[in-house]
Amino acid sequence: MSTWFFPSALVEGRIAHNVRVQSQNGVITAVTIGAEPHRHTFDGVAVPGFANTHSHIFHRGLRGAGEGEDFWSWRTEMYRLANRLDPDSYYRLARAAFAEMVAAGYTSVGEFHYVHHQPDGTPYRDHAMELALVNAAIEAGIRITVLDTCYLHAGPGASLGVDQKRFGDGSVEGWLERWRALRDALPDSPLVTVGAALHSVRAVSPDEMATAVSGLPERVPIHIHVSEQPRENTECLAAHGLTPTAVLDRAGVLSDRTTIIHATHLTGGDIAMIAASDTVVSLCPTTEADLGDGIARVKDLQDAGVRMAIGTDEDVITDPFTELRMLESTARLVTGTRGVIGCEALWKIGTRNGVESLRPAAEPLPRQTSTPGPGSAGLAAGDPADIVVVEPSSARLAGVDPTRWPLVATANDVAATIVAGEWNRLDAAVAEDLRHVLDELRGRDS
Repeated sequence: MSTWFFPSALVEGRIAHNVRVQSQNGVITAVTIGAEPHRHTFDGVAVPGFANTHSHIFHRGLRGAGEGEDFWSWRTEMYRLANRLDPDSYYRLARAAFAEMVAAGYTSVGEFHYVHHQPDGTPYRDHAMELALVNAAIEAGIRITVLDTCYLHAGPGASLGVDQKRFGDGSVEGWLERWRALRDALPDSPLVTVGAALHSVRAVSPDEMATAVSGLPERVPIHIHVSEQPRENTECLAAHGLTPTAVLDRAGVLSDRTTIIHATHLTGGDIAMIAASDTVVSLCPTTEADLGDGIARVKDLQDAGVRMAIGTDEDVITDPFTELRMLESTARLVTGTRGVIGCEALWKIGTRNGVESLRPAAEPLPRQTSTPGPGSAGLAAGDPADIVVVEPSSARLAGVDPTRWPLVATANDVAATIVAGEWNRLDAAVAEDLRHVLDELRGRDS
């Protein structure tokens, strides 16, 4: 059992004082307000750990370097980087980038992983790339949901291109076979969850999606890119006569264990289908801005009662507060109003909703009928023992009510991170580790 004492903590949507948190086996067992100080004491304000529901960890190598006119030209540079990776460089990059996430306050990550094989498509022995990724997460001390990805086509009816060969498994049956073998090969660690991903409607056909979903165990999380670009919608309508969301609905993909990524260009009918199925929407505002994707219909999703979460995706920046702040600020720009989401809901989007996306409950969740109300955010018994301590002494936070920190705080305000009940003592060499491996991947001397 672990016991921690915090002078202040976010509990039931408010800041409580003298809070003792106890945990067992990585789960909070008790939260006591007005407790006596304990020897394991942190200064600052304790809040739940943030969940990064959508990461492509190797994209960290493109920060500040991926140039081009639009998403599609950027993607070409991304493929070049992917084909430079091997298990050793993937491990070193992932370990350093995951450590950067922990330092920023992320305690869970959903890694949307499709760099499976050697560049020519030949499989590595013994799931070398996947184990490199998982071992890196364990070493960095972050919970990981391995969203092993089915990636079969370059577009509707099109074969994978030369730069995509290492992503594919030949068929959906081949992917399912490898997925089952991977599940059995992953280390038995409380930090590791096996999930699944269908890359997109471009890369997996409707029939293949239906086969994939029916072949996976119940409650395994399923993630998929949806409507990130208008071109995706146009191609999908031409190929299937349906929007990407409608394709997923017909294929039986939408459900409370499913998370769709980006969802930038949705119709009103799409939002209704997402809400009716209790599907989670993972928004990645810093990436969507960097790639010129557009602005998601955040207010409409909120009004429909859709569970939203956040992700770093391209890892343009590693900062959960920035992702949350951009959700609210872009929604304000679109609507011309303030407080579109609200701080209570922002906390939940960054924490609880993300946990539900990455590790769905053993039983389906009760269907939501309204937007989140007061009391839904904060440390609570039964939640993961993942805690972030925010240091309030910076000028940036001076005079700001801590419940409103999603609007003003940054990752620089994170003073400590606890994952699965264990204090993660951050590696001071994170920046240097990143610099060496990224210089190597980019072909420069370090």
